[in-house]
Amino acid sequence: MSEYHIPVLLQPSVEALVTDPNGTYADFTFGGGGHSRAIIEKLDKGRLFAFDQDQDAAEQAAKINFEGFTFIKSNFRFAKRYLKVYGVTALDGILADLGVSSHQFDEAERGFSIRFDAPLDMRMDREQPVSAADIIANYDATALHKMLGRYGEVTNAKTLAEGIVSARARKPIQTIADLLAVLEKFAPRFREYKYYAQVFQALRIEVNDEMGALRDMLHQAAELLKPGGRLVVLSYHSLEDRLVKNFINKGKFEGEVEKDIYGNDIKPFKALNRQVIEPSEEEIKMNNRARSAKMRVAVKI
Repeated sequence: MSEYHIPVLLQPSVEALVTDPNGTYADFTFGGGGHSRAIIEKLDKGRLFAFDQDQDAAEQAAKINFEGFTFIKSNFRFAKRYLKVYGVTALDGILADLGVSSHQFDEAERGFSIRFDAPLDMRMDREQPVSAADIIANYDATALHKMLGRYGEVTNAKTLAEGIVSARARKPIQTIADLLAVLEKFAPRFREYKYYAQVFQALRIEVNDEMGALRDMLHQAAELLKPGGRLVVLSYHSLEDRLVKNFINKGKFEGEVEKDIYGNDIKPFKALNRQVIEPSEEEIKMNNRARSAKMRVAVKI
């Protein structure tokens, strides 16, 4: 399990999640199964439904032998639909670790990391039709500009978008090396790797519609959780964390919280941790990929 993926904030997240050993829980992002296994250790006659759209995760899930465990190969944005098939309409807790698994970063052919040269893929579900290479090849400069600015917070997004369109007219951009050859002309000096990471983040989010899926998941979590049920979300960049924070605190992604005629806030959750929870220095030393993690815990009102 640790070779596949080291789970972040393992004990704090599971302790915040599981309040009833006989309850029904969902791990919306199974990955290598680290969180799921820790949840199962706390269950007696409880049930755990795990979701992941990655076939590699499905193979890891097949190794778990627990009567109350069910793996569902799907994006968590469809959780409510699939849980209904199993007769589940209410949950005691939901865990969502939004990070890309170490396995996905370390498998060169997946195209997530600048450490390798491989096809520009980045699909978490390799059965979906659109890859990062397709986006680079087909988006016009306006769409690329919007994507790079919104999801990568790239400072020269407009100039880079135009540069990509110009470069692909001369030669197709199909591999990581092809893309890096273009990016190095626009990257700020001494900040090249951070710049590359921002561009790759933007592409990955766009390929997998991560922000749209997160919005769908949060709405469904509000519907699926029982009163008193827990929502535990681990995010890894400000775009994700902002959505999670706003939805927990305001019941919406933008604007101020709405109130009923009596002046009470209209929102499905109450935050349990006033300050965001982050990994300890010791955990970061053991797993550098945990350094940007932020955990928020909420209870269904």
